[in-house]
Amino acid sequence: MATELEARVLRKITIRIVPFVMLLYFIAFIDRVNIGFAALTMNKDLGFSPSVFGFGAGIFFFGYFLFEVPSNIALHKFGARIWIARVMITWGLISGGMAFITGATSFYVLRFLLGAAEAGFFPGIILYLSYWFPARNRAAVTAVFMAAAPLSTALGSPVSGALLQMHGIMGFAGWQWMFIIEAIPAVLLGIVVLFFLTDRPEKAMWLDDSERKWLVDAMASENAAKAGTASHSIWRGLADMRVLALALVYFGTSAGLYTLGIWSPQIIKAFGLSSLQIGFVNAIPAIVAVVAMVLWARHSDRTNERTWHVVLMCLFAAAGLIFAGFASGVVAVLVALTVVNVGVSCSKPPLWSMPTLFLSGSAAATGIATINSIGNLGGFAGPAMIGWIKDLTGSFAGGLYFVAGLLTLSAIITLALSRSGRNAATAATKLAENQR
Repeated sequence: MATELEARVLRKITIRIVPFVMLLYFIAFIDRVNIGFAALTMNKDLGFSPSVFGFGAGIFFFGYFLFEVPSNIALHKFGARIWIARVMITWGLISGGMAFITGATSFYVLRFLLGAAEAGFFPGIILYLSYWFPARNRAAVTAVFMAAAPLSTALGSPVSGALLQMHGIMGFAGWQWMFIIEAIPAVLLGIVVLFFLTDRPEKAMWLDDSERKWLVDAMASENAAKAGTASHSIWRGLADMRVLALALVYFGTSAGLYTLGIWSPQIIKAFGLSSLQIGFVNAIPAIVAVVAMVLWARHSDRTNERTWHVVLMCLFAAAGLIFAGFASGVVAVLVALTVVNVGVSCSKPPLWSMPTLFLSGSAAATGIATINSIGNLGGFAGPAMIGWIKDLTGSFAGGLYFVAGLLTLSAIITLALSRSGRNAATAATKLAENQR
């Protein structure tokens, strides 16, 4: 049972850190996927086909992939305060620059640069939370942080839809206004980070001496307990087969997430709704997902079970995508998109609780970044394949089935990883018994 001191410290750091990093991710996710709303009018203005749009939307993740690991190592070395501020200011400036694209080439270049600028933010926050919260509390905290993604869809979709109505003001198209206005908070919050974020518990002057000592000792004790089994070096974080397996799992969940973020506005548009109506309809599945992911993560923490909490939600999301492929009415599509939102969102917090169970130090920085960088390539594969198949067939169905297959593969790999982990633990136990 938690002591009064422990409860007080956890409450303080939760109130101080979680809402703020959640706000940062909220803004990041809006700038990452608002391209889906821009496409409602931008594609016609610039003559983009579905395949051109799908490739340009997805190329973001190649920049992300190339710079993710170096960025997370830099965060571990220089501290979260400076590095996250750098990330936010540069991505805000580039996101605002999206308003001035003139064709496919400038679209591809700026989306790639946006991915490079934002690389390191998400895994950096996951790593940052591992500095402050014990492992037993991490899934629930991660879930609250990650709830910013569906929340950004829930709140950002109506805002993006409304900004598209600014078409013609001062000679700019609505999608140009959307990029400019939604980029401003990232730059401003990047400056705030420099003054508000605390790098490590040792520097937390907003805790009193006894609270700070308890937190530093608790995290040091946890790291010491992992010392015998956890990987610590940069190269172990890169080469650990469990890291690569989790990256493949994350690949499928990312394909599902960005299929929703980038293509769902156009899927809904097929039913003849206005941009503003699309914004409100697109918000509904995300609202349901926010509640579901927090409850699911709490259940994962309470039962101390991760594998089946990932597997079941990956399969749930896959089923939703298959249903969306043949749904014929706006209500049916809304139900399908809600199922996909819930499945993808709920799978992520327990998944992100796995790496720090066997990695620490520099290995945790590189391992988390490796999972995120490789896994986020699913954010290219899903949207790009949907655009390509839409061009070939005139339908979203084939692309949706493709992403459903990736999520099913994620579930299978998670089960295989869990089984190999149990086998390794059994072998280690038998070896220890034989040596006694």
